[in-house]
Order: sequence, then C-alpha cells, then structure tokens
Amino acid sequence: MTATIARDGVHELEIQRSRFLCHLARVETEEAAAEFIAAVRKEHWSANHNCTAFRLGDGAQRSSDDGEPAGTAGVPMLEVLVRRELVDVVAVVTRYFGGTKLGAGGLVRAYGRAVSEAVDAVGLLRRARFATLEITAAHAEAGRLEHALRAAGHRIAEVGYGSSVRLTVHVPEAEAEGFRRWLAEQTAGAVTATTGTTVELDLP
Repeated sequence: MTATIARDGVHELEIQRSRFLCHLARVETEEAAAEFIAAVRKEHWSANHNCTAFRLGDGAQRSSDDGEPAGTAGVPMLEVLVRRELVDVVAVVTRYFGGTKLGAGGLVRAYGRAVSEAVDAVGLLRRARFATLEITAAHAEAGRLEHALRAAGHRIAEVGYGSSVRLTVHVPEAEAEGFRRWLAEQTAGAVTATTGTTVELDLP
C-alpha cells in the first residue's frame, strides 16, 4: 500500500533568515511534474534556488539540487517521499537566501524538513490496488443490482447503457474472489464479472 497527498498546497518555514517555501502537487506523469516545476520556477524566478523531487506510481523518480551543493537538497526531499511511501507527488522547495550559510548538514535538514512539514500540512490519502471488474446485466436486473452494489459499499466507476447494462466496479485485489461469490449469490449465478486492468485508488 502506498499514499499520496490529500491536496496541493504550499508551506513556508524560516531557518536562520532563509525562507523555504515547499510547493506540493499531485501528478501522474513526468510531463505533468515538469510542467509544475516550470510554473513554480517562473513564479519564483528571483529565488536563489528552486530544488525539486518527484515520485510516481510507476516507479519513476527524480530530484534536483538546482545549484545547492550536490546531495543537500533534492536527495533529502526525495527521501521524505520515499520514507513516507508517497507516489504521484512533486515537491518544489524554493529558497530565498537570508545571508547565513547553513552548511551541508543544515541544508539537508532544512530541505527535508520543508517537505515533511508541507506533507503534514496538506494531509495524506492511503492508496491501494483495486481490480477492475466488468459486469453485464439485462436492463430488467440492472437497477436492482446497482442498488445492491451501492448498499454493500462497492465502488461503481461507470455505468454504461446499450442493449444491456455494463457496470464497472473497482474491488480491492484481495477481495476480488469474495466479490465474485457475493455477485453469484445476488444474481443466483446469472451474472458474472470479467476482470479488467488493475488500478491504484485512494482509500476513503
């Protein structure tokens, strides 16, 4: 199980007169992360540094020190995302230098703290892998079945109408077989579900 941030946000802290602004956003692709980073750098073009880190659900991750000593900014930022099992998140920490040098250790602590405090401020959502199940039912049965699905707390992602009704349901991977048994009981075995792709979704 992984997690992501509950919302985008900005958190600021001051350390020895240097301002650190951490901008966080949810992204799902490297292109989206790059666009967010570019937007923050454009907004804070006069800052001394705009250091970055992002981590995606597909395993891609990158970091940049943006002129700070190697390994003192982007790496500790990324380590916070890894340690807290965050995915689909990009962090940009903007630094306005206050005149006092922090040293390598001080920079590592400052950049890591900026991301950690920002994550705490925006909150987290836990994520889990869900199986996508496609159910096809006759129009006469679909209404009752949809009601039963919702009453049981199952996630209906989509309902499509044609010659029959197609319901797309997301079920936690570990519960997929149990869901098939539940569906058979609800429909006396008349309706079955076919398995589609596996997706990662936020938990309620």
